[in-house]
Amino acid sequence: MRIFNSWCRERHLRPLVDVERVHIELFGRWLEVERGNGPATVAHRLNVIQNFYSVCEMDGVVQKSPATHVRLPGVWRDETKTLGLDRLELGAFIARARAHSDPNRWALSVLLGLLGLRVSEACGVNIEDYAHQQQGHRVLRLVGKGGKPATMPLPVPVLRALDAAAADRTTGPLLLRYDGSRLDRRTADRWVKSLAKSAGISKRISPHSLRHAMVTNALDAGVPLRDVQIAARHADPRTTAGYDRNRHDPDRHAVHVLAAYIVGGS
Repeated sequence: MRIFNSWCRERHLRPLVDVERVHIELFGRWLEVERGNGPATVAHRLNVIQNFYSVCEMDGVVQKSPATHVRLPGVWRDETKTLGLDRLELGAFIARARAHSDPNRWALSVLLGLLGLRVSEACGVNIEDYAHQQQGHRVLRLVGKGGKPATMPLPVPVLRALDAAAADRTTGPLLLRYDGSRLDRRTADRWVKSLAKSAGISKRISPHSLRHAMVTNALDAGVPLRDVQIAARHADPRTTAGYDRNRHDPDRHAVHVLAAYIVGGS
């Protein structure tokens, strides 16, 4: 918005009075040509302006948003960036974390790589959050993105790692730094990068890469897309589908099943 306001001032345009759709589209073109912004950056900035004018319209500041029908540039998504770690890499990462002298790193690796938690969610887990049982399963209860509560069952390998990190403690933060304080995102990022390097993984890795790995490997293992979406707590199934690295495999195409179904019944 600062960039847009500055652009308007240079052209003697009052954002809440003079700006029309054509001005916003010219601003997008200026971002592309003069500032050298890529399509994704331009689309993001124009979307911010759209949201701004939408709120202004709802609050009665402007009669009608001039940004409603602004054309956003097409954005090509490089899906290779969402592949994360494959099965062997994720297994090696968790094995290296388990072998570390600090059990907190093992617990972090399974919370991110097997449960698919976001790093903020993993850092926020308390010991009492997984002291519950539901239908015969130990479960972890947490509050996720957008304040949405979630309950996740704990497989045995995950439960072992969490118990190792908790040791003889029964309350308080599960994941601790060396000084005994709760693990923070910056330290978690440093741990993940260090573990990836020691596991021989050359990819650029962040804590969110392990969440990616949980989704991609679950899809590779044959878990239905809908079940993976629920596990990852994606609001839109298209987000989950974006991680499916085998969805363009001709052997998996729906026409094979359809042909067998029709021909087999004739």
